[in-house]
Parts: sequence; C-alpha cells; structure tokens
Amino acid sequence: MSTTPDLFADLPPPPPSTERLGPGTLLLRGFALEQAPALLAAVRQVIDQAPWRQMLTPGGQTMSVAMSSCGSLGWISDRRGYRYVATDPASGQPWPPMPALLRDLAREAASTADYPGFAPDACLINRYAPGARMSLHQDRDERDLAAPIVSVSLGLPARFLWGGMGRSDPTLKVPLLHGDVLVWGGPDRLRFHGVQAVPAGEHPLTGTCRINLTFRQSG
Repeated sequence: MSTTPDLFADLPPPPPSTERLGPGTLLLRGFALEQAPALLAAVRQVIDQAPWRQMLTPGGQTMSVAMSSCGSLGWISDRRGYRYVATDPASGQPWPPMPALLRDLAREAASTADYPGFAPDACLINRYAPGARMSLHQDRDERDLAAPIVSVSLGLPARFLWGGMGRSDPTLKVPLLHGDVLVWGGPDRLRFHGVQAVPAGEHPLTGTCRINLTFRQSG
C-alpha cells in the first residue's frame, strides 16, 4: 500500500460556476458547499423551536413537503389561503430568529447575482422526502416583488422546473445539487417554477431527504 501523501488533500474546492437561466436568473453552482454543514446545524436549531409540519392547501390537500420558517415572518398555507404571519400557528410563538449565517449567505448570493441590498425577513425551510414534490407556482405573496428570491439546495439532488409567465408555458428541467444556490428576480420574478418528485437516495449530511432554504423579502 502506497504511503505517498495526497498532495491535493488540503487544496480548496474549485470555485463555483454560474449558469444564466434568464435575464434576471443566475444559478450559482456550489455556492453554499463549504458552509453546508454549518447551515444544516443552524437549520436543526430552528426546527427544534418550530418543528416540521405538512400544511394544507386552500383546497384541503396535504402538501407532500414538510415545512418550517424563521425570521420576522413565516409563510403558511391552510384553507384560508397562502400568507405570511408573524407567529407560528402551531405554537402561538414568534418564528425563530433567522440565524445570521443563513441571512449573510442569502445576501451574498443576491449580491453576486446583481441584486445588492437584499434584506430577507423570511426564510422558508422545506424538507423533501423521496417522492415529495412542489407543483408549478408563482411566488407572489410578498409585498415587495422588486426583491429577488434566493433558494439554497442541500442534501439529495432534485430537478427544478423553471417555467414562464403562464402555468402552461414550457418548463426547463434544471438539476439542483447539494450546495447550489438559485437567485431570480427582476423580469423573471413571477415565473412559474416547481420541483419534480425527489428520487430515493441518501446524503451524508441530510440522510434520506433534500433541504431547501428559500429567502424572501416579504414586507
């Protein structure tokens, strides 16, 4: 067995690459890779205070994705509709504060994608078990539609559906991998998007699920 030292063991990972998906959309490959363990540790602290829950759609269907939130506002769905609220309806308490690590990452990603000054006040935390999916939708519950959306992928890979301004427009299927960050805004802010059913698998940091962090400037 060779005892030759690995000359590349201490080298930093290669720099992230970027992919332009639209005039206002930038995919930052591997942008959150180095911080992933710390991000997930912060997420676990949030979940300890505001546990996962599968919400109801206004039509009464149970969502396949388990969710929580942190920040001054959290997003909820029930028979009354989709909306942001200041308190967790499960506990009656304010949502956990957004960890500085998460907020700083979102701001840095937005600035990298040419959206300086992004100030997220809500972070939606989604857990996709195998088979969980998100149907095509627009993010339009925010008052400030001039601010971008920043979405961080951790754990199992998924295929992101990137559509147009109409629900029936063709969609682009974009693989999202552990550590990828997608930022969209401007002319792309109200494009329809979703996530195909997550395939079975196991990731060393998240186990058998995908974790998605979606940052919004909702107020």
